[in-house]
Amino acid sequence: MNIKKIICLGCPLACNINVEINKDEIMRVRGAKCKVGKKYAIQECKEPRRVLTTTIRTTEADRPLLPVRTGDSIPKESIAECMKIMSKKIISPTIKAGDIVIENISGTGVNVIATGNLFGSEK
Repeated sequence: MNIKKIICLGCPLACNINVEINKDEIMRVRGAKCKVGKKYAIQECKEPRRVLTTTIRTTEADRPLLPVRTGDSIPKESIAECMKIMSKKIISPTIKAGDIVIENISGTGVNVIATGNLFGSEK
């Protein structure tokens, strides 16, 4: 029996959760104070996922980087490949907050979206 210790990020309680694992089967989840915590702990043991936030280069000299994030969480093991793809991307000046910058990044089914406006935050 293996015990994996997890701090839940699902809500502000940040529960300390212990997940008992036998081979690849989850036997018991202890310490979660809500359903979100239990679900988070199971997900973290089976397939950890993260929302990726970063910047992408632009063609604008006065605003060389645009903040972006994945529209949903991606498998943790895909982060390096996604960062490699984003490091090669250069954005044009027509992008605004909420626009899709990269569709289905690395085959994850998740889009990368702009979280800021390239042409100025007032527009």
